[in-house]
Amino acid sequence: MVFKDRVVAAYQQIQDEICKSLELADGKAKFEEELWKRDGGGGGRTRIMQHGNVIEKGGVNFSAVHGKLPDAVKKAFNVESDDFFATGVSIVMHPNNPFVPIIHMNIRYFEMDEQTRWFGGGIDLTPHYVIDTDARYFHHLLKQTCDSFDASFYAKFKTHADDYFYIKHREETRGVGGIFYDRLKPENTGLSFDQLLDFSIAVGNTFIPAYTELIDRNRDTEYSEHQQEWQYLRRSRYAEFNLVYDAGTKFGLETNGRIESILMSLPPMAKWVYNHKPIEGSAEAFTLSKLKKGIEWA
Repeated sequence: MVFKDRVVAAYQQIQDEICKSLELADGKAKFEEELWKRDGGGGGRTRIMQHGNVIEKGGVNFSAVHGKLPDAVKKAFNVESDDFFATGVSIVMHPNNPFVPIIHMNIRYFEMDEQTRWFGGGIDLTPHYVIDTDARYFHHLLKQTCDSFDASFYAKFKTHADDYFYIKHREETRGVGGIFYDRLKPENTGLSFDQLLDFSIAVGNTFIPAYTELIDRNRDTEYSEHQQEWQYLRRSRYAEFNLVYDAGTKFGLETNGRIESILMSLPPMAKWVYNHKPIEGSAEAFTLSKLKKGIEWA
């Protein structure tokens, strides 16, 4: 089997397994699937869950697209060729309960020719309320996944996530981070493409044990209207990052991707409050104190 076809098959299986597990964890909502084709080549499977017991809105999307790269993307990637192939799974979950965190995952493979191809991706957590034990658990699982391939991966990819998921105009991280990596190939990792595919799959397989545990820990926590208003405010910061800084959003828009799939990462409800400042010593103030680069969670 051609290598990129193996990647496609693995990513489709990951999408299927994650959707089944999330439906079980939610206990009410089911994913609705929409198959789509991209003008220019390829397509995907968009799966959206809404109005669940746990998940207010979430998406688990698979795509495999090909065609000609726009000039702006060619310049950004510093490549000469036009032809490209890209496949990946992208996930964002927005829960009902403010004590269940937002989670995002993306695993992807990009190819232009035998010499120009790489893996990218990552997984990160955005709590509305930072709970130290939850953040440590999440990072511990990610470190385990990374360490099984290379002992240097977690520290590098965790730093990369801190730097990438940073809202510069707010001077705060989007959440408690996770891991983020790009352009992984044999030359810069010492791993073969087969091993890098295994790593990408392992990251994908970390999603369910990480998120279902955090759902179970927090899904029944009672919350007030004040705490939900804080959730809406934190969601607004999530939206700001995705619309202003996120490279995947930009790539999707610049390569004529499907708008509904690209913007499924946005929350169903968010609020912007003018000059909001949390009360000193409050849980909200504690959360803001944890939205910084360089916190050692694992």
